[in-house]
Amino acid sequence: MKLKTSTLATLMMLFALVAHSMLGISGETPDVKPLLEIPLPEFPGKETSMIEVRYPPGGSDPIHRHNAHAFVYVPEGHAEMQLKGKDPVQLGPGDTFYEDPKAIHLVGRNLSDTEEARFVVFLIKDQGAPLLTPVER
Repeated sequence: MKLKTSTLATLMMLFALVAHSMLGISGETPDVKPLLEIPLPEFPGKETSMIEVRYPPGGSDPIHRHNAHAFVYVPEGHAEMQLKGKDPVQLGPGDTFYEDPKAIHLVGRNLSDTEEARFVVFLIKDQGAPLLTPVER
């Protein structure tokens, strides 16, 4: 069953709100907008997804993983990312970031309390797999 883009965006936002509440994370939740999802016929069972993520001032993500190759590009704002076992990385306009399929994303947050941070994420994942999966501390 395929979900419409608007339904998927709504489900992603609800997930973020519930996860923030359950995990006790403070700050505003990010706005996730699906941009593209297409199968990769040359790689049966795989697809690409592209999403835009906007962190409001002070916004953050719950701890999660993508179970996908995730390529991040930051066109505006400043964010901090940290994968389990790695040092935190600060990103600004023009910076990129990569998460492998087994990576656990511990920190994803806007570094500004006054300005939005925006980035585009390109994922290569199993067809029909969720964009992200929550992970407990």
